[in-house]
Amino acid sequence: MINETVLLESRSLRGSVLDRTDVLDRVKALSLLPDGMHVTTAMVAAYFEVGIEAIKSVVKDHRAELEASGYRLLTGTELRFFKDLSGIQSRTRSLALFPRRAVLNIAMLLRDSKVARQVRVYLLDMEYLARTQPVENPVLSPQTSLSTQSPLSTPPAAPPGLDEHIDGRIAHILGKTVVPMFNALIASCGEHRQELITLRQDIENVERRLCRHHRRIRALETDAPAARVGASLRNMTWQALVHHVADLLRRDGCTDVTVRTARTGRGVDITARTADGRTMAVRCKNRAGRSTVPSADLRKFAGATRVVGRVDVALFVATCAFSGEAQAVADLTGVITVDRDEWEAWAAGVRLKALQ
Repeated sequence: MINETVLLESRSLRGSVLDRTDVLDRVKALSLLPDGMHVTTAMVAAYFEVGIEAIKSVVKDHRAELEASGYRLLTGTELRFFKDLSGIQSRTRSLALFPRRAVLNIAMLLRDSKVARQVRVYLLDMEYLARTQPVENPVLSPQTSLSTQSPLSTPPAAPPGLDEHIDGRIAHILGKTVVPMFNALIASCGEHRQELITLRQDIENVERRLCRHHRRIRALETDAPAARVGASLRNMTWQALVHHVADLLRRDGCTDVTVRTARTGRGVDITARTADGRTMAVRCKNRAGRSTVPSADLRKFAGATRVVGRVDVALFVATCAFSGEAQAVADLTGVITVDRDEWEAWAAGVRLKALQ
């Protein structure tokens, strides 16, 4: 078991657990701004039961890391836009915003806080349990499940179409045996942890490349070329797109997947819960004949997520690209965008980062 103080010293380890924001609410209730996604510096200080200056000091020392986890300092037009979007009444000329990931990041950097220490201990308890379980192999088809296999057992026969390709078998071995072995070594080793983490990342990169290579080969060997498959996805009706995305969520371990009707959806097409318990709201847009998703659609969805209750993951899936302004709105409101290329890769078997 890793000591919780290791989180204070290892940025790579902190980055590897940033998605486990549900830990915050398990330790103590975190109050959010009216937008349902962010908190201010004062709210972060209240959560960790420290002074505001303590939070400002952490931000000053680790600004780049916190910005990578979503911390923003709003001024000018951005600040006015956020006030209009969230309904905040304030005359301040700047406003520091922390999404839940950044608050969790603060917990892993704040030394003199009992609450922060509780978060770190709880977080590492959960991470230890997760890392000692067999890792799912992303190369497998949705119909083939190997989750019951022991990580040290001999790999079973590959699914049809896979046994003739050595890259598929290697990817399976990496995902089911080598990566779990590194997880156990990292959890128990102190002296060479960083080297092991780097090696594990290299192995995971190799596994992902093999999976992509295998998918390309399969696409070339199938009767329908990859371009035709992509075209069929893009030509889906809106209803078919929504149900297709719901199926992808179920395939990747999401539970409570519910397709909402136009009357009850209120701007949210799907609600679900990720495999690790985070709440999720999804909007699907089939914009055939349009080049990009406009910013107005992102604003409406960001507002709609507040109506359905607490949302940890807001996902906007589109059959086209997003305009620059739309992406800026998404970054500001915490919405994760999935454009045409990412959607097609997701449909081909690549897990979305938001679901990992």
